[in-house]
Amino acid sequence: MLNPRLTLNCRGFLLSLEQPVVMGILNVTPDSFFDGGKFTREDALLRQVEKMLEEGAGIIDVGGMSSRPGAEAIDVEEELRRVIPAIRAVRKRFPDAILSIDTVRSRVAREAVDAGAAIVNDISAARFDDQMYEETGKLGAPYILMHMQGTPRNMQKQPVYEDVVREVLDFFVAEVDKLRRAGVKDIVLDPGFGFGKTVGHNYQLLKNMHVFQILDYPLLAGLSRKSMINKVLGVSPAGALNGTTALNMVALQQGARILRVHDVLPAVETVKLWAELEKL
Repeated sequence: MLNPRLTLNCRGFLLSLEQPVVMGILNVTPDSFFDGGKFTREDALLRQVEKMLEEGAGIIDVGGMSSRPGAEAIDVEEELRRVIPAIRAVRKRFPDAILSIDTVRSRVAREAVDAGAAIVNDISAARFDDQMYEETGKLGAPYILMHMQGTPRNMQKQPVYEDVVREVLDFFVAEVDKLRRAGVKDIVLDPGFGFGKTVGHNYQLLKNMHVFQILDYPLLAGLSRKSMINKVLGVSPAGALNGTTALNMVALQQGARILRVHDVLPAVETVKLWAELEKL
């Protein structure tokens, strides 16, 4: 029998997270920090989705507005112009694919779910749009709750915490209560690596990610090619795949059930190796 806390109801399909799932990133943006501009054309994005699905992605995360440090917001109409045609095209070509919409706006979430997305992935925890929780509850969609200090524009300007693990845990407790009261049934917790944290804060969160399991919700780790790897290794995002793989294994050992990545196959292989260790 499936553990209800480790399943997500995705448009009627129950996605099990008993075995960790890989979420492939599909940025239909011109300015994302690693792959901006690569997948703005329909033919290119469909080839990328096909590749990710063949490599074992369980979820495709579609985003139309960059959240890299220093990024400026775009208007809602431009975001919709980017993501809705992409979601429709993917659903038409790959009708069984599970899609999430990476957005901070309730209108985009609603129209994306109408177009075929199944999960709402909101980096802002409804701070940029106070209708997000209520809208997600109405949609009946799973919601990915992420912690961020500040906004993408200013989040890396000297972030400060007394105890980053405790403060993120307190944030999750408060926001989960709001989500439940808004009617959201399926919730995933994302500590928000790189979102308003120093390198030290990020490693404290990763080392203590198991603490968040006390809330009994699945955990997501979004570590892919981020500065917490690049700054330690002295590499660019393009050279951070090995570091990403190493930290993804740590995240799995700390309880992560979803790995959000640019590179699907290495993450899928990491899950397989983790699963072999778990048999012992």
